[in-house]
Amino acid sequence: MSAPRAEAVVIGASAGALEALSAILPALPARFPLPVMVVVHIPPDRRSLLAELFQAKCRVIVMEAEDKEPISPGTVYFAPADYHLLIEHDRTLSLSSDEPVLFSRPSIDVLFESAADAYGDALVAIVLTGANDDGAKGMRAVVEAGGRALVQTPESAFASAMPRAAIDLCPVARVMPLAAIAAYLLEV
Repeated sequence: MSAPRAEAVVIGASAGALEALSAILPALPARFPLPVMVVVHIPPDRRSLLAELFQAKCRVIVMEAEDKEPISPGTVYFAPADYHLLIEHDRTLSLSSDEPVLFSRPSIDVLFESAADAYGDALVAIVLTGANDDGAKGMRAVVEAGGRALVQTPESAFASAMPRAAIDLCPVARVMPLAAIAAYLLEV
């Protein structure tokens, strides 16, 4: 039995995120059929420039997520600084200023857990480089909902703690270098 068709992608990254995302997002074709929601740990006192930076590099639409925004295919949504990004069951985005999780707001776990609830087995979750454990529990929630889990090879990560934590909590995750993650997304 083949895996169900993917309907969305969620990505979490921290230390070293710019380089890792630069190997994946610009590889997506202009007609990429899935929405991609991204959490990168950003200091709360700074405005994120990630959407502008990646819009200049990518063929897909790239924007900062807005509260209550309907999710569109072929669009990359970055969580704004100091807000959790969640996916609602009606496939809209939601922003929250709830407490930080593992000292992080936005939190990868919060995004992944809400996306697992909304998309179930039609979700692809990706944990990239980072220096803490954020993303591991969320990835487990994605796997428990039947979704697919990809983790950057820890040896190739700028900071290996986040990929290692995700692998430890989700041994079924597929561990891949960045180029293979980009290729996987093109096939899914």
